[in-house]
Amino acid sequence: MASGPCPLTGAERAVCRLVHRGPRPHAMLRPLHLELQVYVDKTRTKRKHRMEASCLELALEGERLCKAGDFKGGTAFFEAAVQVGTEDLKTLSAIYSQLGNAYFYLKEYGKALEYHKHDLTLARTIGDRIGEGKASGNLGNTLKVLGRFDEAVVCCQRHLDISQEQGDKVGEARALYNIGNVCHAKGKQQLWGCTQEPGDLPPDVRDTLRRATGFYEMNLCLVKELGDRAAQGRAYGNLGNTHYLLGNFVEAIKFHRQRLSIAKEFGDKAAERRAYSNLGNALIFLGQFNTATEYYRKTLQLSRQLRDQVMEAQACYSLGNTFTLLQQYERAIDYHLKHLYIAQELTDRVGEGRACWSLGNAYVSLGNHKQALHYARKHLDICKEIGDRNGELTARMNVEQLMEALGVNESDLSPSSSEFEMQGNTEILVNNITHFQGIRDGLCLCRTRLRCLSFLFQKLGRDPSDEDCFFDLLSKFQSSRMDDQRCHLDEPQNGDNGEGSANSMPSLNEMIDPAITTSPQTEELFDLIASSQSRRLDDQRVNVGNLPGLRITHNNLGHLVGEGDHQEPSDDFFNMLIKCQSSRIDDQRCSPPEAGPHAPTVPDEDFFSLIQRVQAKRMDEQRVQLPDDQDSPQSPDPEPPGGFSS
Repeated sequence: MASGPCPLTGAERAVCRLVHRGPRPHAMLRPLHLELQVYVDKTRTKRKHRMEASCLELALEGERLCKAGDFKGGTAFFEAAVQVGTEDLKTLSAIYSQLGNAYFYLKEYGKALEYHKHDLTLARTIGDRIGEGKASGNLGNTLKVLGRFDEAVVCCQRHLDISQEQGDKVGEARALYNIGNVCHAKGKQQLWGCTQEPGDLPPDVRDTLRRATGFYEMNLCLVKELGDRAAQGRAYGNLGNTHYLLGNFVEAIKFHRQRLSIAKEFGDKAAERRAYSNLGNALIFLGQFNTATEYYRKTLQLSRQLRDQVMEAQACYSLGNTFTLLQQYERAIDYHLKHLYIAQELTDRVGEGRACWSLGNAYVSLGNHKQALHYARKHLDICKEIGDRNGELTARMNVEQLMEALGVNESDLSPSSSEFEMQGNTEILVNNITHFQGIRDGLCLCRTRLRCLSFLFQKLGRDPSDEDCFFDLLSKFQSSRMDDQRCHLDEPQNGDNGEGSANSMPSLNEMIDPAITTSPQTEELFDLIASSQSRRLDDQRVNVGNLPGLRITHNNLGHLVGEGDHQEPSDDFFNMLIKCQSSRIDDQRCSPPEAGPHAPTVPDEDFFSLIQRVQAKRMDEQRVQLPDDQDSPQSPDPEPPGGFSS
């Protein structure tokens, strides 16, 4: 059966519309960058008015693509617009800002920083104070992602000062929110590796997080005054996240419930899913595991409605670990198998390894040491493959102890390893069938009720007075848990301004006279461009000779070269910005390094890594101790170097 013609992408349709002025078959189109480069070269040979029109057309197509979510295609059109160039300073400023936003979403933070700096320079040159404030805010957001928090605060504070100076309440609210985000991110970084229990934080961490709540509360008051319900929802969500980090779980739940209410009001399913996940996380700390599972189930349901496999896998992972806390190991196995299937489908080897780790622990708890060994060996193989040295050491220790408990060695495993593999594959197959048939989670498994903690400790040869040990360790290790997976900041949804780089940028159509955009090829274009630049400005404080895409003409020369003092400004903000941008070149040209192996199907800051650590400390008791060996002397195992914990 012959396949149909290959459909055109949005970027290719834009090329046909703009470059070829009509439809073209897919086979006749060259790669996007080549099509645009040929168009740019041809445009440069034409008259000035055609160049201006082409620059604007390219920029508008780039904006359409970015709004449709194609940031890569959008940046290609924006870059082409810069190559064509324009003498209209407002248009160029808008292009810079849009390019910075697009690169931010593509996680090319060095390029985002570069174009937001250009936008700031140009906004200062043309005396656009509101634009200067917005560019400063965008710079602050980008510096925050790069972990340069002190510089980010200076930029965001500049945005706040200018907004207050200009009476821009919307800009003021955004600036307050952005400063809160910077403090929140700085506090999370300071928490990394912190072993204090929730609420028992180092003074500097507590101060930073309290600053974040202060700015969020000021933002909340202002957006309430403005009647901006969507912004109120974001403020409630981040207040909940910050109180969570402070160990104020009751407060966190209160704010996340308000976030949930507003998300439902707007029909924002993604925000609703995040709120359910946040509520489940906070309830874990309050020991309300059964209620937490209900919220995680709703998280899973919404993830499936949104067809978001990554979030679906994370919800399964959370459910599996919560049922582990409830000692309902068969249910835990069901969800860990679901997580394992999605991780395999998405080729997430790190997530697959964590699923195998969790499955091995659950099978040990059920006394099925053979199946536990199967998953422990798979975990070991994956750790070797991805070069996770810490995980490999943990997995190897697990395998050795399980083999010792079963009384087998490597040679004994070779003939029967396929049996283990078959059992594992059969379980995954059964799970896949139930997954696609939409069978309710857990109905196909035996419903194991909660076992008494005292019975568990007696079985493990532990004194019943140690019943609180597990939850104490839970609280201790949860203190280093972050919340990135709970408050996704990358994509704006349902009309919300995204909490990332693009949070304060109007569209090109809002910044440019409508007459230009509706008829860009007419002669009126030149009159409008010239008249829009006819006024002379007093602010001649920056050098714009190196701004890409700027064509200096008699129409804009007066705005770029002043008759007064040509000296650079002495204000601390701009001097600091120039200094920080002229150094650390490598930092500006690449994304920050990953903290470790990335596992998209596992929450970014592994919420349940504490379970792995706690269980890793109890190797003998939980994994390989057979009932008839309980009275034998044991030596404590050293804590493994982390395994898959984040």
